[in-house]
Amino acid sequence: MSDLFFDHALLPGGWARDVRLTIDGSGWITTIEDETTPRGATHRPGYAVPGVPNVHSHAFQRALVGLAERGSTHGDSFWGWRQTMYDFLGALGPDDVQAIATQLFSELLTQGFTSVVEFHYLRNDPEGRPYDDPVEMARRVLAAAQETGLGITILPTVYRSSDFGGQAPVEGQRRFVASIEEFVGDVAVLGAELGRGDARVGLALHSLRAVPEAEVNVVVAAARSMDPSLPVHIHVAEQLREVEGCLAWSGARPVEWLLDHAPVDEHWSLVHATHVTTAEVAAIASSGACVALCPMTEANLGDGVFPLEELLAARGRYAVGTDSHVSRSPAAELRMLEYGQRLVSHARNVAPGPHDRSTGRALLEAAWAGGAAATGRRVGRLAPGYRADVVLLDPDHPSLVGRSEDDVLDSWVFGTDESPVRDVFVGGTWVVEAGVHRRSEAAALSYRAVAERLAGETPQLQLDFRGGE
Repeated sequence: MSDLFFDHALLPGGWARDVRLTIDGSGWITTIEDETTPRGATHRPGYAVPGVPNVHSHAFQRALVGLAERGSTHGDSFWGWRQTMYDFLGALGPDDVQAIATQLFSELLTQGFTSVVEFHYLRNDPEGRPYDDPVEMARRVLAAAQETGLGITILPTVYRSSDFGGQAPVEGQRRFVASIEEFVGDVAVLGAELGRGDARVGLALHSLRAVPEAEVNVVVAAARSMDPSLPVHIHVAEQLREVEGCLAWSGARPVEWLLDHAPVDEHWSLVHATHVTTAEVAAIASSGACVALCPMTEANLGDGVFPLEELLAARGRYAVGTDSHVSRSPAAELRMLEYGQRLVSHARNVAPGPHDRSTGRALLEAAWAGGAAATGRRVGRLAPGYRADVVLLDPDHPSLVGRSEDDVLDSWVFGTDESPVRDVFVGGTWVVEAGVHRRSEAAALSYRAVAERLAGETPQLQLDFRGGE
């Protein structure tokens, strides 16, 4: 690790030239100077911006991409995709999950994501039994993050029922289910082992379908007794069928019920929240919670389009994740977010609101700030006291040639299908150089071996094993 020097860098106060970041031995920025000289720091030309937090991931689903893209005489929906996912799970062991996560995390880093929130519900073995070490699967995901250099917030995920009203889990969910005490124990074990550097622990409630009413506040209170600022995430209102089911069960919509019955605050993230009313959007903003949007997955699953303009008007927070990993790029997610709004509103440049400013910068600033809240980590800014997570954009990339400052950001988000990310530093450590992750070859080999074996065991899934796409 060494101090870093960039010709151009986006600081909290705006663009600056000749910027030197001083980084301590633990990977935190201690001082920043502009209009200065390298003085022994690692000098890389280009445009330096904060690394983007990925606020929603199910790492194992990287190996599922492309396997549910087939029509049916009965039609298809999210629920059909979910059954394919359940079928796929039966073949995955700890080594498989680690190899898949390592491949995924190396891809995320090369695209400009420097941290991830892993919504971790794949807990048990294929028979539904806990491993000898109950957090074995979590450790495998953490090992992948450590190997690739990706910052991570891991969320042991409470999964107790199959539908509203505490209905018993179905067979396909047996790998997710444990007792409240076991889930709290997972948080305690991981929390005791993880520091506040490149890894921390939080908690997820899978959904209101999966956590009975009486247990929501019990598990949150138990986990927060260990850490009052613990990040808490929940899938909510992703599908219309979910909204209808919640109304039938409780007389309230999912977000409405959650905000009325749970201690939602600035440490919470509501994942998707696709189907919400104007009043619910205002209530989310008032609570301080972040909306975790995954536009490419939401499009792939046919979820719908979140009303971003209403959230912006209410001054709410949002960030982006890659969820099922049909995309692994922050630029692609942000582009899809903006384009979805344009298709619904029949207008352009929605994310900036009624302001004369860069759309790419508006999207990225939201992703940086909301992402820091969702991860529960000091990331998303090039400033003292923050993690030294830096993405360097290549000024010689065809999409960026002749661009400067905010035009660089707009061209990154909207101007190319090929990544202009050249170098990536996480905690000051150089993990991507000249567009190549330091572990890309080893990760691709391990991933290919796993995917080829899975393809032989589950040929109907026609597994995609093209590592390093």
